[in-house]
Amino acid sequence: MAVQPTLILLLFAILSFTTALPSETISDAADTLSNSGYYAMSLTLSLVSTSFLSHTSSVTIFTPPDSIFADHGEPSLSLLQLHFSPLLFSFSALRSLPFGTKIPTISSHTSLTITTLPSSDHVSLNNVRILGPPIFDDGLLMIFGIENFFDPNFTLSATPTVQIPSFNDCETFAAAYNNFSFHDASNLLISRGYSVMASFLNMQLLGFTSQPSLTLFAPVDEVMIDYSDRFPDYPSLFLRHVLPCKISWKDLVTIDNGTSLNTYRNGFRINVTRSDATLKVNEVPITFPDMYYSNWLVIHGVQELLSLPKPADDLDDSDGDSFDSIHFSTAGNESTVPAASSRTEF
Repeated sequence: MAVQPTLILLLFAILSFTTALPSETISDAADTLSNSGYYAMSLTLSLVSTSFLSHTSSVTIFTPPDSIFADHGEPSLSLLQLHFSPLLFSFSALRSLPFGTKIPTISSHTSLTITTLPSSDHVSLNNVRILGPPIFDDGLLMIFGIENFFDPNFTLSATPTVQIPSFNDCETFAAAYNNFSFHDASNLLISRGYSVMASFLNMQLLGFTSQPSLTLFAPVDEVMIDYSDRFPDYPSLFLRHVLPCKISWKDLVTIDNGTSLNTYRNGFRINVTRSDATLKVNEVPITFPDMYYSNWLVIHGVQELLSLPKPADDLDDSDGDSFDSIHFSTAGNESTVPAASSRTEF
């Protein structure tokens, strides 16, 4: 397989990263909040960023307006933690979540609950309404205005009835047309710090002859550093992060815990597990649900490679693919990889 020079340069250009949000992001967000009439949260963010966000690479913040801060008085740190989620949610992703869905916060003991009714034209959490699109969004930090502080003692009066989707037949469908494109998805990935996976997307999957149905778990650029010079591993590495069906965040939070799904890499499976409001694929947390969503493709951002194996020179692998020695439990739902006629082989 020929490797594009631009991808090689891109991989080697990624020199240093941190697990914390960049200081520039915090500063820009504080300035935007202040300029948008959320002066109280602007000051609060500057004060708590070190303690709240030092181990978080992406976050969604929900902030009441200044008038609510003034009426409430100085909020406690535990109450503020309830307004910071370690996941990055777009407005459309929040709108798509079913009633009763749990959203984790940086408080280890408290989560938020989606309370948007099916007939509603707005989005609410803990019965507090979100005031429209994000105030700030730079791909790492998302900030929404809300009507009031969340109630830390909020509980649902009744458990919602949720239909559990099944992905036993997780297969790529063949559409009647072939004018699909990865252009928009790739541009979005690049703009949000997933440039390597964007390059892989363009190179690896353009061999489809008809519109596929896909889910991509995209690791951020920085975790690709160790693989920048391992060109033979690129196809295996990429295909392990792609499912042959479309599974949105709404689907993931409702499917059976422990569901196991095939990927485009033969023998490599993705196991979906959750604990409280935390959802993981092969023990890697999803940090940016529904980063990209269309009628045939959904992309979720993750902070690590899925079940990262040992470097190739540490493994005795007869066929040269250092990833083939990784195996996963097949307990739970099974899926079927699409026929060779509908997908690219490597």
